[in-house]
Amino acid sequence: MRRLVASLPLALLLAACSPSPAPPQSGASQSAPANAALGSPEWYAWVDRSLSISDDGHGPDHGSDAWNRAVQNKLGQEAPQSKPGSPEWQQSVDALLRTRLPPST
Repeated sequence: MRRLVASLPLALLLAACSPSPAPPQSGASQSAPANAALGSPEWYAWVDRSLSISDDGHGPDHGSDAWNRAVQNKLGQEAPQSKPGSPEWQQSVDALLRTRLPPST
């Protein structure tokens, strides 16, 4: 019993010095929406969050030419070659981001 009591401060010290679990990454909230239709407000919000297009709600309007260009820039070389904003482009962006992010739960 005496050993247990003597080792308790050491155990507490080790627990206090152990790295705490990492806080949830922003990617956790970026998981792909299960049934959001392409071009829907939910889909635009997800793409916006995933690529950090807006900054605290300040940025181009979802779906605008400026927003589409920002998405293209964030995707870089992986950006779809179809016309930004077109249904084909949205489908390509969606597929690309879904391969990068964890599935939603």
